[in-house]
Amino acid sequence: MRNEIHPQAIVSDGAVIGRGVRIGPWCSVGPEVRIGDNTTLISHVVVDGRTTIGEGAQLYPFCTVGLAPQDLKYRGEATLCEVGARTVIRENVTIHRGTAGGIGITRVGQDCLLMANAHVAHDCLIGDGVILVNNVVMGGHVEIGDHARIMGAAALHQFVRIGRAAMVGGVCGVEADVIPYGSVMGNRARLVGLHWVWLRRNGAALADLQRLRQAFAILYPRDPESEVFEQRLACVRRDFADDPRVAEILAFIDGPSKRGLVRIARRGTEEAEGG
Repeated sequence: MRNEIHPQAIVSDGAVIGRGVRIGPWCSVGPEVRIGDNTTLISHVVVDGRTTIGEGAQLYPFCTVGLAPQDLKYRGEATLCEVGARTVIRENVTIHRGTAGGIGITRVGQDCLLMANAHVAHDCLIGDGVILVNNVVMGGHVEIGDHARIMGAAALHQFVRIGRAAMVGGVCGVEADVIPYGSVMGNRARLVGLHWVWLRRNGAALADLQRLRQAFAILYPRDPESEVFEQRLACVRRDFADDPRVAEILAFIDGPSKRGLVRIARRGTEEAEGG
């Protein structure tokens, strides 16, 4: 459990370093940083501000964590940044700390994978087990639920919410909220189905999938002449609210939102299988 700190690394006085930590050459660790046990900073990593890195995390070259946000209103307030245990942060990823005008913290959960060149802006909340593929970017105040998958070069508008286990397709601009298990694609994100692959791989039985499919078809029909959304929502509440996954989607829809919900794709768009 001995630490290995390269002589060419800079670890400021006041930084709290756990056991078994490896800090490679040309890394910089600020005075208010806390690094958990068995964490590795490979080389050229910058961690600054009031930042906490969880146990067993891996930070690759040229990533930066906890630096000041790209917000002109920021005046150096003592805000926070947290990265969960066993999360992997690849090359050139940037994670900025929160702002006083927001929630004051940027948080990345446990067991996440942030691939090269992804950007996590100020006051974003990312759940556990999330994957951000290369070049994903987001504005401030974005919320991403557990186990969501954000494919390469997707762009998330500020204040957008991405539900648990949702999938955002590559090169997709997301301007509104994506329901839990939702799958969105397109230049401007449109709902094309549910993330069936994730559901099957994570214990959903055939009967559960059929029931979820029925609820989704009522809530998001492809027929533009169907009832208004509030009527469809009332129907799903009446007939499917006892299903825990449907209840999760309904709770998400009822939650506070600044962006509204992503719309269904037009008729003729193939339903995505979430692969």
